[in-house]
Amino acid sequence: MKLHILLIFISSFISCNQEIKKLPVYGRNEITKKVLNGEIVIDTINHSIKNFSFYNQDSTKITRDTFDNAIYVADFFFTTCPTICPIMQNNLLLVYNEFSENKNVKYLSHTINPEYDNTKTLKKYAERLGVSSDRWHFVTGEIEDIYKIAKDSYMISALEDENEPGGFLHSGTFLLIDTNKNIRGIYDGTREVEMSRLMSDIKILLKSIS
Repeated sequence: MKLHILLIFISSFISCNQEIKKLPVYGRNEITKKVLNGEIVIDTINHSIKNFSFYNQDSTKITRDTFDNAIYVADFFFTTCPTICPIMQNNLLLVYNEFSENKNVKYLSHTINPEYDNTKTLKKYAERLGVSSDRWHFVTGEIEDIYKIAKDSYMISALEDENEPGGFLHSGTFLLIDTNKNIRGIYDGTREVEMSRLMSDIKILLKSIS
C-alpha cells in the first residue's frame, strides 16, 4: 500500500514538473471560427514570425526557411553601437559557446543601420566575435523591412533617433524562437544572469526536436 502511494506521489511530481517546464507562447494570437460537423469551433492561431529575406555576413540569402527544424535566438543591433550592443553580443556569446556543438541552435542578429552595416562590415564584426556563419547570422537588408519585422513579428522597438547614442533606438531584448516560428521566451540581453534562463529554456525546446 505504501509503495502504491509512493508511486502515485512520484508520478504526480513528475507530471507537475513537466507542466512547469512548458514554455509560454508570446504574441498577438488570432482567434478563428470554423464550422465542423455542423458546429462552430473556435480555434487559436499562435503569433509567429512572418517570412523575411535578408543577407548575412557571407552575402548568403537568409529567410524564414533557413531556420527550419532549428530553434534560434533573435536580436537587433548595429556594429557602431556605443552602448548596449557590445554587452548584448558578449552575453549571447556565452549561449553560443554553451551550444557550440548543437546545429539545431542558431542565432539571428539584425542590424538596424543597414546603410553602414553592409555584408562586408558584418563579416568583420562576426570574425571579431569568432563565431561560425552557418550558425550565427548577422543580417542586413532594406531598412523598412528590418523595422517592420522588428515591430510586427518580434514586437520590439527598432528605429532611427538622433537623440539616442549612435543615432538609433532599439530594444536590448533576446527572443527565443521555436521550430514553429513562435516566440517562446523573452530575455534582457544586457543582463548576464538572464543567459542562464535562456540556456535553460533552449534545453527545454531541444527536447521537442527529433
